Amino acid sequence: MITLDELQRSTAEVGDSVHRTTISRILHKSGLYGRVARRKPFLKDIHKKCCLKFATSHLGDTPNMWKKALWSDETKIELFGNNAKLSLLGQTVGQSLQAAADRWPHREALVFVQDGVRKTFSQFQEDVDQAAAGLLALGLKRGDRLGVWGPNTYHWILFQFATAKAGIILVSINPAYQLKELEFTLGKVQCKAVVCPTQFKTQRFCDMLRQICPEMDTAESGVFRSSRLPDLRMVIVTDSRQTGTVHVEDVMQAGSRQHHQELQDLQTKLSFDDPINIQFTSGTTGNPKGATLSHHNIVNNAYFVGLRLGFNWKVTCVPVPLYHCIGSVIGGMCMALHGITLVFPSAGYDSRANLEAIQNERCNFLYGTPTMYIDMLGQPDLHNYDLSSVESGFTGGSLCPPEVMRKLKTDMNVNDMIVSYGTTENSPAAFVGFPRDNEELKTETVGCILNHAEAKVVDVSSGEVVPLGDPGELLIRAYSVMLEYWDDPDKTSEAIAKDRWYRTGDIASLDRFGYCRIVGRIKDMIIRGGENIYPAEIEKFLHTHPNVQEAQVIGVRDERLGEQVCACIRLKEGLDCSREEIRDFCKGQVRQKGTGHWGIEHKMVIPLVVLTRWLSHWVEVVFTRWLSIPLG
Repeated sequence: MITLDELQRSTAEVGDSVHRTTISRILHKSGLYGRVARRKPFLKDIHKKCCLKFATSHLGDTPNMWKKALWSDETKIELFGNNAKLSLLGQTVGQSLQAAADRWPHREALVFVQDGVRKTFSQFQEDVDQAAAGLLALGLKRGDRLGVWGPNTYHWILFQFATAKAGIILVSINPAYQLKELEFTLGKVQCKAVVCPTQFKTQRFCDMLRQICPEMDTAESGVFRSSRLPDLRMVIVTDSRQTGTVHVEDVMQAGSRQHHQELQDLQTKLSFDDPINIQFTSGTTGNPKGATLSHHNIVNNAYFVGLRLGFNWKVTCVPVPLYHCIGSVIGGMCMALHGITLVFPSAGYDSRANLEAIQNERCNFLYGTPTMYIDMLGQPDLHNYDLSSVESGFTGGSLCPPEVMRKLKTDMNVNDMIVSYGTTENSPAAFVGFPRDNEELKTETVGCILNHAEAKVVDVSSGEVVPLGDPGELLIRAYSVMLEYWDDPDKTSEAIAKDRWYRTGDIASLDRFGYCRIVGRIKDMIIRGGENIYPAEIEKFLHTHPNVQEAQVIGVRDERLGEQVCACIRLKEGLDCSREEIRDFCKGQVRQKGTGHWGIEHKMVIPLVVLTRWLSHWVEVVFTRWLSIPLG
């Protein structure tokens, strides 16, 4: 519990004084009832100076300014009531979409700008039912795995919901996967079918599948048996018709009345605890692991994230990839649960397409990683776009630098940028900020713990809980923690303890109000001459340099010190900066021992990817090979 004095010191005062009747009114207006020992002395004590703080552990996230709570050791307040906690939802993905279609049948659910596709909730629901019945007609059944491999198109999200409706487990496949990764993924989860386009940009999806499964060339009616992938039976192509494949239109027409009845009967048999999605996490030194998520995981995570974001009817620009949890859950599932309209600017990431979509579709909410926002802000003709409809944004993946936050507000009209933190294994969000958090909370933390979730920070070596504010490994226990890594009990037991605490592998600290500060990843920590150095601390400082657009800090091997610090800098367009200038900029600002030696390729262009853990490893490998000697 927090003492009254601590509460008064740590939160902002509401005016010079608050009358005790005002406190009573707040408690009653919030729908909470206080069982308070020594009620009158308590009210008298806080009469002159009263501090209020949002109590996310007791309250829902509806934006009601009355819903605030008071903690005190001295008065032993116990708050409870109708609004004390919003219950978890006990429904499947299919039930969630059906409820949305019943409630908002004529509201637009999806807009794919590049492909010219627009669907209302009722139209989308109808397509989902057709696709789901078609999959049953093709012989897929509850519990089978179907992989979706491709960019952001209508068919991606269509099969996300169609598989869930049919009880088929969706396998989200990174569209950048090459032959080895693809074969491992399909074999690991024993995919029975794959949905993909013929090609996208340089990725020739069908050609790669034929290399793994040459039996496709002689397949009749698109069904085959593969010697290398014995469980794979068919490839469903979403664009042009190809030999040995099934076209998506054939799937849409395959379901008979019998299959639609089978689909309807199936809804009473599906459980919200069933696995419904496998998301592969990035592997730096080994193969990717398949985080297995249930209906319960993703439905409730999207529900509580949407409440925290203040969703009612928002037109939301979604440039993030659907194969990633942010796109499919914080995007697709929030659409089904909160009735928001999702606008997908392009199949692949395109900053200019994002700005055009925001302008033309009048988007008022934005999704994106800090890198995506930086790229949009970096467009030379940004001022030519009408972004007056924009109100708020959501970001995750890494901390958003303060200067980027400020530019988003002044240049793109993003008045409230909401930060978050999560992992694929957490479905994905564990911490999300509030729209009205101050700048410090938005730039220094990754938000506040979500409803129905627990977090603790432990010593990396001993496993003992550390004091509040001290760094250690972050652990999460919640409804959102994955079921398992698919068919990998050893890796599952390493990540999730018997008491269901999930080890994130991130170094973090917590404050008394449930806000989290991420220091870095345990695996990314640089040990230079015996000192622990966290790249995130240096990256954050480098982002304050006026010429720096992005920075990635990694450790490279060093014979004497074990590791050296190496910073890869991406400069703003048209600007230049030398190694010496960067070093001078850091002097006296960043710990000297942490920056004793730098390896800086100041024109390095950092690829825009979601898999930041893989990116750090890739940069480390490249620079370790490229730098034959430490750069001074």
